[in-house]
Amino acid sequence: MKLLPIALLALVVPAVAQDGFTPLFNGKDLSGWDGEPGLWAVEDGVIVGTSEIGKPKTNSFLIWNGKVKDFELRATVKVVGDNNSGVQYRSRRLPEVTPWTILGYQCDVHPTDVHTAMTYEERGRGIFGYNGVDVVMDPTGQRWQVGERPRVQADISQYNEFTVIAVGNRLEHKVNGRTTSVFIDHDEKNRALEGLVAIQLHAGNPHRTYVKQVLLKVLADGPVLKFDESALPAGAKKIDKPKVVSAQGKNPAPKKKAPAKK
Repeated sequence: MKLLPIALLALVVPAVAQDGFTPLFNGKDLSGWDGEPGLWAVEDGVIVGTSEIGKPKTNSFLIWNGKVKDFELRATVKVVGDNNSGVQYRSRRLPEVTPWTILGYQCDVHPTDVHTAMTYEERGRGIFGYNGVDVVMDPTGQRWQVGERPRVQADISQYNEFTVIAVGNRLEHKVNGRTTSVFIDHDEKNRALEGLVAIQLHAGNPHRTYVKQVLLKVLADGPVLKFDESALPAGAKKIDKPKVVSAQGKNPAPKKKAPAKK
C-alpha cells in the first residue's frame, strides 16, 4: 500500500463511524478500574476524583484494566476547582513512584486555553504542541511545527467531550468535535504504540474531577509513518519545547506595575 506524504497525513482525519463504541465505565461502580483508595468514588452515576492539599502527594491516576493500540476514545469530563485533569493513553505504570503513577501521552483537561487538549506526555517529554498547533517530532526528538489552527475554547468547569484518535504514530486531540492538536511521533526510542488508559487526578490545588462517560472504539492497525523532512509542508519550522503557561489552573495574576517615581 502506498503511503501518503507525511504533510498530507498530518491533516487527514481518519474516517470513524459513529457506532462501535464500548463504554469503559458502567455508570454504577469502578469495576474494571484501579485507583488509589480514598480518592475515587461513583456519585449519581459519575466517577468523581477528589484532590485536597497533600492528597494525593503526586498526580494519581484511575487506570483502566486493559490496553489500547489504535483507537478512538471519547471522555466526557469536567473539573471543579482551580486545577486540571487529563486523559492518559498508550501509557505505562511507574510502580517505583506509586502504584497509580503513569507515564505516557495525555490529552489535557485544562482551564488555560493553550493547554486545553494539547498534546503532552506525562513524566516524559512534556508538551509537544499547544492547543491550536500541529507538531511533528523527528527521530532525534526535535519538534517541528507543521501547522496552526484556531484555538478551541472550553469551559472545563462544565462537561466537555475530549476525544483522542490514535492511529500508528499519529495522534489527534479534539474538544467537542473540534481538533485542537495533531502530533506525529517519529521518536522511536521514546514513543509508545500501545498502552494503558487512565484519568488524572492532579495534586496541588483542591478540586474535583468528574467523568460522566468513557467510550472506546478499537480501530484497525494503521501505518507507522516514516519521517521525511523533504515532505514537511511549506513553512514548517523547528521549535523549542513549549513552556508551561500555568502548571495547575488558570493563568497567574498579572504583575503589579511599580509606582512611578516622583
